[in-house]
Amino acid sequence: MTDAVSDGAAREPAAGAEAPPFSKGYTSYVMWLLLGIYIINFLDRQVLNILIEDIKLELHLTDTQMGLLGGLAFAIFYTILGIPIARLAERKNRAVIIGSSVAVWSGFTALCATAGNFWQLLLYRVGVGVGEAGCTPPAHSLIVDYVPKEKRASALAFYSMGTPIGGLLGLIMGGLVADAYGWRTAFLVAGAPGLIFALLAVFTLKEPRARLARHAAQVQAASATFSETVRYLAAKPTFWFIAMAAAVKAFIGYGHAPFTASFFFRNHTEEVGRLAAFWGDLLGFDLQSRGFVGLALGIMSGIAGTVGAMAGGVIADRFGKNDLRAYMVTPAIASLLTIPIFIIAVTVDSAVLAFCLLAMNAFLGTLWYGPVYGTGQSVAPPHMRATTAALLLFIINLIGLGLGPLAVGAVSDLSANMILADTGLTVQTCRGAVGEAKAACAAASGEGVRWALILSTLFGLVAFFGFWRARKTIREDVVS
Repeated sequence: MTDAVSDGAAREPAAGAEAPPFSKGYTSYVMWLLLGIYIINFLDRQVLNILIEDIKLELHLTDTQMGLLGGLAFAIFYTILGIPIARLAERKNRAVIIGSSVAVWSGFTALCATAGNFWQLLLYRVGVGVGEAGCTPPAHSLIVDYVPKEKRASALAFYSMGTPIGGLLGLIMGGLVADAYGWRTAFLVAGAPGLIFALLAVFTLKEPRARLARHAAQVQAASATFSETVRYLAAKPTFWFIAMAAAVKAFIGYGHAPFTASFFFRNHTEEVGRLAAFWGDLLGFDLQSRGFVGLALGIMSGIAGTVGAMAGGVIADRFGKNDLRAYMVTPAIASLLTIPIFIIAVTVDSAVLAFCLLAMNAFLGTLWYGPVYGTGQSVAPPHMRATTAALLLFIINLIGLGLGPLAVGAVSDLSANMILADTGLTVQTCRGAVGEAKAACAAASGEGVRWALILSTLFGLVAFFGFWRARKTIREDVVS
């Protein structure tokens, strides 16, 4: 894919086209560096998901509290700070902004290893969100400046592969390190690579504004205020429909992420243990349930998600050249298909079949990245792109990341409490349960998370409507 991006960036532009700011080789380097940074971004964000059961046990937390840690605590500052940082990125050096942000979130990820209670861990997760707010809006803006318009969706899809790849590495690394050294060490290992990427961003990533042919006009246009950008986008229904649809997709994806591993630990306990022992013997090391689930979810869903992200961008660019409405068809259909596939995955008796179905779901669940982010940048003029990206991410992450994990965690606890109603137990009183009471609590916990996952995936119907509705206005709304 980078060859496609680089080749496109290196071609001699047609009359009136945007000139590529740097060489083919350097453009390729930038794409890989930004991908690496985004991988670290999601690794640090998602490593919590494989560690949830251990953290819950040691710090005595509920699913609702874990949903708060994995979602709202992170998302509030991540989304709110994204907008002023994007405004800064419209005028200042985006490489420095990105590099500084990487250093901040990596440091707070490492600090999570020192948490002694819920409130400390909550504070450190807020810090991770503060740092990560300065990553994607400036990165999207940079990518659009580096590549030609006809490769935009593919380039942004390439960058978006950091989501599944980072999740893959977070699950695998977190599971294996936690098995061997504990969950606290997993946070330390997750935070360390970011310091290297921070230095690479600051010292090797070039700000292209001065080299762009449109530089003089862009400087003048950069006086557009935040309110002017919002007023401009208010007349672009496509932007709001894709924002709504993508927010719902993120609500489902982020909501499922912290509890998918927990679903297997609670509902396929014995089979997961047998599979871990089998693969551990085959690979020649002591593989426990946590490490096996991390490997299985990371490899199967991570690879499938990466392929899906890339495929979505390629499909959008290929068919969108003839009809821009094609950008919305693929994510719309994929939103429908994921619903029955996921429901079957969490209701079958076989853990192996469930893993395979979740891999299919991961492929379909990332097809929207390139089309949505590419369209989001295409409905805005150059001097509004970073702010537009921040607004899009604000909506997606406040609803998806902020509410998804919290909602799924709360529904999981509520469902478990309903199941336990006749026993006189609750999720809170289950902490000290023994014997038959402990078994009842375990069964209710497993069913609770199952129903929370099922109910949340039904929101895919809303995402389908948003994408399909955006198809009707996209040709009129794209300007750049």
